[in-house]
Amino acid sequence: MLLTVKMMKPFYILQEGHELRLVFAYQYFSVMKDQEVYQFIPVESNEIRINLKTKQVENLTDIFVFQRGTRIFRIPLFQLMQISDLLDHLKSVSQFYVDQIKAQEEEQTMNEEIVQLEMQNLYRLIDKALTEGDRDMFMMLTDRLKLEEATQ
Repeated sequence: MLLTVKMMKPFYILQEGHELRLVFAYQYFSVMKDQEVYQFIPVESNEIRINLKTKQVENLTDIFVFQRGTRIFRIPLFQLMQISDLLDHLKSVSQFYVDQIKAQEEEQTMNEEIVQLEMQNLYRLIDKALTEGDRDMFMMLTDRLKLEEATQ
């Protein structure tokens, strides 16, 4: 049995930290099976959860149900991903959120590096004040150092 995703538009998308939830409703998700269109029905599972850090689908055992007239078929998400092009559709929907998490992590890393450089500079200025015998500058810089360390 080969399935293709005919349409996949999440009813809504919810990002909670590093988890992305794609929630589906009637008429927003359909597949082609044996050249017939089956509509998703939210009888059992209605969402796909993606970990944005690992880019992995987390609810692989959830059952998705599709219907055409009186015919219904149930399929676990992991199997749906194996026998269809669902993964390609998930990538296109989630890419924006993956990029956003990546940008946040890069910004955080950059901010941490800047703080480290500022601390190194402060230590150099303290060393310079000691070398030059500038007691006032030394006292001001060590007070600043204490404040910096207290805020980290």
